[in-house]
Order: sequence, then structure tokens, then C-alpha cells
Amino acid sequence: MKRFSVCVFCGSRNGDLREYAEAASSLGRSIGERGWRLVYGGSRAGLMGIVADAALTAGATVLGVIPHSLVDREVAHDGLTELRVVSTMHQRKQAMAETSDTFVALPGGIGTLEEMFEVWTWRQLGYHDKPVGLLNVAGYYDLLLGFLDKAQASGFMSAEQRHLMQVAQQPDALLDRLNMLAKNADAPDDYQRI
Repeated sequence: MKRFSVCVFCGSRNGDLREYAEAASSLGRSIGERGWRLVYGGSRAGLMGIVADAALTAGATVLGVIPHSLVDREVAHDGLTELRVVSTMHQRKQAMAETSDTFVALPGGIGTLEEMFEVWTWRQLGYHDKPVGLLNVAGYYDLLLGFLDKAQASGFMSAEQRHLMQVAQQPDALLDRLNMLAKNADAPDDYQRI
């Protein structure tokens, strides 16, 4: 039986607030407690390692996908259910996208943002119909959300495009919403800050 799979994008650093690590741990634990699978970038460093360890401890299967060039740099996690080593970043992102039912971005840097924006763009272009969510921990993404408001108000983004990104402050609320949307792919994607 296929497990519902959550792809998590997040930092390979912890960041400067304990809330970031707490949210990563809570998200991983919730994925495991629900009997789901975590798909992520395969590192044991930073928030990536925290979310993976919490998911494993809670009983989740965990698939990590990492390019050869980053095995040492990002410190590949050797305790996963499966670690898939690929040749390129494009193969990494493709494997993560193909094996996931939904996507969540925790706090992170430019890599996290690039991955999140790519799956969000693919969604609005119709390349997939998987829900995309942003976990706005301790207001980390407030300025980004303000910029997206500006992009929409300035005519560079439609309300429909904006509504494809689900936003929450708590992991369980976001996972509940994304799971509901994944089960009802034809249901409207109401933009909500949960």
C-alpha cells in the first residue's frame, strides 16, 4: 500500500530562532504519527536533519534524495529508510516531485525558496495537481507574503495563482489542509493563512 508522501523543503542550517527547529521536529513527528512518508533532500544537517530524525522516530518511512556533489557538503543522512543519490540537482528535484503527494516549505534560504517556487510554478502551469504549502514559522515568511501581495496588486500574479499556495503557522493545521486538498484535487484551493 502506497503511503501518502510529503515533500519538505527546508534549510540545511538551523537558523537563529529555536522555533524553526521546533517546527521542523513537530512537522516530522506529525508526518510519522499519521503513518505517512517524508521525502526530502537527504541531509542530516540543519532543519533537514531535524525533520528527518523526528519523522523516523515517529515511525515514518523517509526517502532522501541528494546529488553526488552534495553528499559530503550537505552531510548525507545515513539512517534513512532510503537514500537515493543522483547525478544532478534537476534529478533530485524531479525525483522528489515524482514521489510526493504534496509539498511543504519550512524556513530556509535560497535553495528552499527556489524549490518552493518551482513546484508552485509547476502547479499553476498544470504540470501537477499536488497541493503546495508554506509553514510561516515565527513570521519568517511575513515579508515574502507581503511581496506576493504586492505582486498580485501590481498585476503580475492572479488571485488564482496566489490561492494555490496554502499558508499556516502550525504544522498540523497545514498538513490537514494539504491532505484534504490532495484527496479532493478538484476542490477549490482557497488561499488561507491558517
